[in-house]
Amino acid sequence: MGGRNYLKWVFYINLVVVLALIGYKIYLNFFEQDFDSVHSEQVEQIQTDLAGRDQYRFAVVGNINNSVGIYERKIVPMLNTAGVDFVVSAGNAVSNGGEDKYRALNRTLSHLDVPYVLTFGENEFSNFGSFRFYEHYGPYFYSFTAGNSRFIFLDSTGKTPSGWQLRWLDEQLAGNTADNTFLFLGHPVYQTHEETLLYGDEHYIADSEFRRGLIDLIQQYPVDAVFSANLSLYQRIERDGTIYVTTGGAGGLVINDDESFYHFVTVTVDGDTAKIQLEPLNIGQHTVFKTLESLWFFIHSLFYVGYHNFILLVCILIVVAIKLHQLIFEERDYYPNFDLDPGPFLEKPLKVALLTNNYLPFIGGVPISIERLRQGLVELGQRVLIIAPSYKGQKPENDEVVRATSLLAFGEQQEFRLANIFHPRLRRAAAEFNPDIVHVHHPFWLGSLGIWIARRRRVPVVYTYHTRLEHYAHFVPLPGLLFRNLISHYLIKRFANKCDGVIVPTYSAEEYLRVLGVRTNIFVQPTGIDFDRFQQVDPEKLTSLRASLNLKGERVLISVSRLSREKNIEFMLAAARTLYQNSPVPFRFLIIGDGSDRDRLQRRIDDLGLSRVVTLVGSVAPDDICAYYQLGHAFLFASKSETQGMVILEAMAAGLPVVAVRSSGIDDVVKEGLNGFKTVEDQNKWLAKVTELLQDDELRDKLSKNAREFARDFSVQNFARDVRRIYAYVLAAREQQKTQGRKKRASLR
Repeated sequence: MGGRNYLKWVFYINLVVVLALIGYKIYLNFFEQDFDSVHSEQVEQIQTDLAGRDQYRFAVVGNINNSVGIYERKIVPMLNTAGVDFVVSAGNAVSNGGEDKYRALNRTLSHLDVPYVLTFGENEFSNFGSFRFYEHYGPYFYSFTAGNSRFIFLDSTGKTPSGWQLRWLDEQLAGNTADNTFLFLGHPVYQTHEETLLYGDEHYIADSEFRRGLIDLIQQYPVDAVFSANLSLYQRIERDGTIYVTTGGAGGLVINDDESFYHFVTVTVDGDTAKIQLEPLNIGQHTVFKTLESLWFFIHSLFYVGYHNFILLVCILIVVAIKLHQLIFEERDYYPNFDLDPGPFLEKPLKVALLTNNYLPFIGGVPISIERLRQGLVELGQRVLIIAPSYKGQKPENDEVVRATSLLAFGEQQEFRLANIFHPRLRRAAAEFNPDIVHVHHPFWLGSLGIWIARRRRVPVVYTYHTRLEHYAHFVPLPGLLFRNLISHYLIKRFANKCDGVIVPTYSAEEYLRVLGVRTNIFVQPTGIDFDRFQQVDPEKLTSLRASLNLKGERVLISVSRLSREKNIEFMLAAARTLYQNSPVPFRFLIIGDGSDRDRLQRRIDDLGLSRVVTLVGSVAPDDICAYYQLGHAFLFASKSETQGMVILEAMAAGLPVVAVRSSGIDDVVKEGLNGFKTVEDQNKWLAKVTELLQDDELRDKLSKNAREFARDFSVQNFARDVRRIYAYVLAAREQQKTQGRKKRASLR
């Protein structure tokens, strides 16, 4: 237990570090003080410092590679005391073209006491870095005159077309009157090494046409020296009076041999002569450890310049390692625990806290099922506390119902309420009640409060999965596809895995949660109905109800549903129009319920010419709904958002055979040809079954009898007893965990 807690804390600490470093990189890229057109300022400073002078010194560095360990901590102090007037990078000043690398370079170069300019090299070009180089420093190829010298910078990466660049260079050299001319390009011109790991063809100028044109121009016009980087070595050769210098030891990885070592180059200009001098760093010369020292300095530089990248990588690896450890070494038992003994928890009465985002007087499947559970548990001798939102016009209640003040209400009928879960009255009520178990009915808001109460009281929490959230995307102020395809499923999975047990009404709902990745114990327990109440209806009340609805012997089709988009009512209206036009049997279709879509659906009924046969009855009180069911001959349903469809069981209890669209929840309750029919969402197939029930009295009577017998098993009393057993099982599992934890702690002592 302790080891798992330790790994859990290490995991979360590393996760926090990863998020913090990602945030830091975002800060570097978007919020740190920006810099642009740096070269314009630096060139102006160089020209000012060298004005009227024909004696001065400058330094050339290559392959800085964002090095802090070598360049910033070793070379920069040497440059600041070497008496140079400015510094030129021959290429690869950054390790790659990422924005954070350019910003790190800007901080490094700020330590120089003299101005500087950069050559556009291979690393500056990589990772879309060309755009950043242009923004932060300037063009890829450019030239300027300072003192009595001409400084020309070329782009050897291929970003600039060679023909255009050669023409520009020809014009620069043809009109050049300076005493000295220095040329800088990222890639060396001449290849003098055999191809190895560090010295491949790709390190030199790749464009053969550009290379030949460049050599021709250098031979045609006087050029004192050409400086390049891109190779981690120092090399000096002379061709046709021009000195070619490759300098690549200002920070990257070197081999520490006679050619590859850390260094920079100084150029001393005196009139029309230029003296080029190598400045090696006095490191890495130990005969045994020189290669290891070189590697160490390289790693040292990488760590300091990209320390957040280094830490980020380490933390990510730790997170991955912990997850792999959990997957490989932690034992898992996917079968139920058959050693649990719920007996002791069945013998004593329990105190159960029920938390829900909607409750009576709002009429809906969830509030009605919760009320029936409450009644059944109380009859079994349990104490129940309900925490629910407040509603206008609610009846006075006793202390066993605590109302949370509603802050906001959604929908035309205000069916969805945002309660004030932070009111201290709710916590006081929970503390005074001191529940043995918490039962939540929604995976958010008051459901989250239930999780908090359970953790605070150290009792288990059970969650009933009532609703397919993905079908309610139109109520959520988020992009519909984002909520439907991602957020809704993640929310349910995350919440369910926080609970000690999950109750689902059907096996299809259990399968959905398992596919989703829910690891918590799942119990299939259909919601109960008050079966006996549906058998006892006053005949006089039925007669009065028929008269008020103007029913005159027609076959009556019933549907009970909230009038909302996810209930698929328009499908039934379209089918009703076809039935009205073709059926020889007169009928009336009563849709019972209310909701935000009522006005729109009424307009649809009028547009279809169905006002004579289709009636939106409106909301009906739970005490009166039985009479409405008894009016019917069949029950119609097309919703695909149900986890069970409790109204279907109610209709069956009243003896109504069902015609429904096949979907989750429906599939487990409607038994094809036994108590009704279920079809795919095809109007013709669905309507064919409705027509069959309207016209075949013998079939309808048979299915009616079977439907009533099927519903008998779902009585409130059976429902409450089964949920009580689930509570006992969850409590036994929690007690076993406590016992195992105590034994493990005792063994560690």
